[in-house]
Amino acid sequence: MSEIFDFGFTAVTEEELESVQTLQQTVVESEGFEERLNNLYNAIQPLLNNLRKDPEKEYILWPNRLERVEQFSDYLDAIYKGEK
Repeated sequence: MSEIFDFGFTAVTEEELESVQTLQQTVVESEGFEERLNNLYNAIQPLLNNLRKDPEKEYILWPNRLERVEQFSDYLDAIYKGEK
């Protein structure tokens, strides 16, 4: 008994092809989204950890606060836009 070589492809309708292409695009987009979400989490977590330190102290010493906050805001914007 001999095997028939089918060249490894299957015929599909245009609708099936579009469905597969849409699904593949969704997977690619979600991978980028997951990375951006992880970057966002990793950017915010150190801030929260520093704010948790010494909760009994009433004041926080934060030299150059405005400059640092603006830098952090720019960093978060870059993550949000997918630039980081």
